[in-house]
Amino acid sequence: MTTANSSLNSGFVSLVGAGPGDPDLLTVKGLKAIQAAEVVVYDRLVSKDILELAHASAEMIYVGKKLDFHCVPQDQINQILVQKAQEGKRVVRLKGGDSFIFGRGGEELEELAEYGIKYEVVPGITAAAGATAYAGIPLTHRDHAQSVQFITGHVQKDGREIEWHSLAQSNNTLVFYMGLKQSGHIMDNLITHGLDPEMSCAIIENGTRPEQRVFQGKLNELSEMAEKAISPALIVVGSVTQLHNKLDWFRK
Repeated sequence: MTTANSSLNSGFVSLVGAGPGDPDLLTVKGLKAIQAAEVVVYDRLVSKDILELAHASAEMIYVGKKLDFHCVPQDQINQILVQKAQEGKRVVRLKGGDSFIFGRGGEELEELAEYGIKYEVVPGITAAAGATAYAGIPLTHRDHAQSVQFITGHVQKDGREIEWHSLAQSNNTLVFYMGLKQSGHIMDNLITHGLDPEMSCAIIENGTRPEQRVFQGKLNELSEMAEKAISPALIVVGSVTQLHNKLDWFRK
């Protein structure tokens, strides 16, 4: 169904997840979309190697965000996608990780749907899966965790507070995206709601990239660990993180 705003052109948008950092983790379908693109709208966490896969004639538009600073507001990004598609261009919207996991991909597609623009979604390996794999930390394990939860540490000004009591389970793995600045808040709330202060946890900085670093410790040390780490980083809480030293394989 198209709306009154429907565009009458053959423009097309591919929403492509670029994966967690290592360019070799880009999917084949993502590669084909990038190579065919006339316009690439990309974020900060997309590696230079992946950007270089685009055709030399492709228009490259940077809309990256840094912590607490939006280079281009989200509604403007939405409008860029609409405008370029209405010009009849093949557009790739390229995001780090997976566009539908804390990537605001759904919001961008809602805008395209509003204008009757055709699109596809090419999933990417999300940071929680890629970074933990490269750190030798299985997200689930029969002896440690029967469930895994992905949580944004980026608390919205008008958003609902995280339901901490539901997270504080010993047989669960928690992965916090964008949580470095909130590490003290995360640590205090998990302990207050019943998680063992001695529970193992880890911070994975620059996951899957050559400069990856992993900090491991106890939950009650999380805020101290976070002071040593830089963004982009993931916080992983759960006994699976104990396996890091045993299963770490990357760059060995």
